[in-house]
Amino acid sequence: MKMHEADARGVFAAHGLPVPPSRLVWTADEAEAAAGELGCPVVVKAQVLVGGRGKAGGVKLASTPGEAAAKAEAILGMEIKGLRVEKVLVAKAVDIAEEFYVGMVIDRITRRPMMMVSPEGGVDIEEVARTAPEKILKTTIDPSAGLLAFQLRRQAAFLSGDRDVARQVAGVLPRLFDAFMAVDASLAEINPLVVDPAGKVWAIDAKINIDDNALYRQPAIADLRDDADADPGEVESREHGLSFVKLDGGIGCIVNGAGLAMATMDMIKHFGAEPANFLDIGGSSSPEKVLAAMKIILRDPNVRSILINIFGGITRCDDVALGIIEAKKQLGIEVPLVVRLTGTNEERARELLAGTDLVPAASMEEGVRKAIDVARGSAGEKGRDA
Repeated sequence: MKMHEADARGVFAAHGLPVPPSRLVWTADEAEAAAGELGCPVVVKAQVLVGGRGKAGGVKLASTPGEAAAKAEAILGMEIKGLRVEKVLVAKAVDIAEEFYVGMVIDRITRRPMMMVSPEGGVDIEEVARTAPEKILKTTIDPSAGLLAFQLRRQAAFLSGDRDVARQVAGVLPRLFDAFMAVDASLAEINPLVVDPAGKVWAIDAKINIDDNALYRQPAIADLRDDADADPGEVESREHGLSFVKLDGGIGCIVNGAGLAMATMDMIKHFGAEPANFLDIGGSSSPEKVLAAMKIILRDPNVRSILINIFGGITRCDDVALGIIEAKKQLGIEVPLVVRLTGTNEERARELLAGTDLVPAASMEEGVRKAIDVARGSAGEKGRDA
């Protein structure tokens, strides 16, 4: 889950990071009042969950409250990467003498938090990593020990040779680590962390992504979710307890378990086709879940066949079969359905599906091959490959 900058600033401020004061507003009049309250100059920033706001004209400096109103009016209603700006952040502006990058991510190799710092702040860190990787210092952190003193000194010195600035940075980094851990983030980033002409350090931007799997522990943050940039299928899948990610291929997939889903997608690609989605109905199923999954997949016009690949354990094959039958009744499905059901209650499932026009498969490989074959037959009719 991505957080808006205004909310991420709140998390940072609560953990003692030096965030300039700001106000979230929805109208030009509110922006003018906020600028008057904060004192100018201020920066007016579009609040949408995409990067590149500045390049798109969604970040503007204002030197008076009236100018802040005019800038807010120009930003509100504009579209940035397809997202309409409904609100703006009015923040006290800070003069910049130096810019740094500091961020926290999960290192998938060590499976531990990793802090990254760079003196090249204010630009895409991915570009710095590509063109000048020596300018990024990465530090893996043992979560049980936290950020150790020698790591802290090394990072602060890497960013600045100025003793006072390094001392302030050394105060910022542990707070960023604490905030990252406290909200179960998968990413927490300050870009840029700036030094003003007086030598004071400020966090003038904030970005936090939360691990969706931990949102049950973060109800206050979960309530802040904004699905404006999310695929409608992904939003609906969450409501039904499904895990869904839309892809660009033609083979729709309904699978139980993330591992089996990934293996199914790999096999589809191995045999020369592309999956249309990742969809995991989970370890416990019901006919209603299968019906919901089918509805979501069938909204994708690229889908040429659907492969239902179930390895029954807690998930019962007869539950899945009942869901398929109900989907056939309600949805008028035109694309071919290939069904591989094995495991708990598979005999009952076969009895339920006997006499239908479904394409049966005895193994995962057979199911994948058949799904591709029937998709290509369907694509031939509709002029698109699977």
